[in-house]
Amino acid sequence: MLQATFMFRPGQIDAEFDVLNAQISARAEQIDGFVGEESWRFPKGDLRLAVYYWSDREGLDRFVRDAVHVKAKGRQSQWYNGYHVIVSQIVSTYGDGKLPHVTGDWRRTRRAR
Repeated sequence: MLQATFMFRPGQIDAEFDVLNAQISARAEQIDGFVGEESWRFPKGDLRLAVYYWSDREGLDRFVRDAVHVKAKGRQSQWYNGYHVIVSQIVSTYGDGKLPHVTGDWRRTRRAR
């Protein structure tokens, strides 16, 4: 499983940003290999995160090449006052079972077998 984290500081956000952002999420959900998405805003400051989870690299690569995603990337100098992308391989996920997550709980799944 992969996690693609897009971290950014907003620049000049406009209505088109909101429209494309919603379209990107909807298109991600249609791509084979999509597992889930989260977004975060830091309470202090203006940093935001969009985190996408993928079952495989092929799905993530299709997302990166998606026409709507590419269109949005073309506006990055206007919309973002800095950004950073991190693509990570997830090696484990677990918890106490009280906080469900799109990545599941690998320890509990293994015990249930």
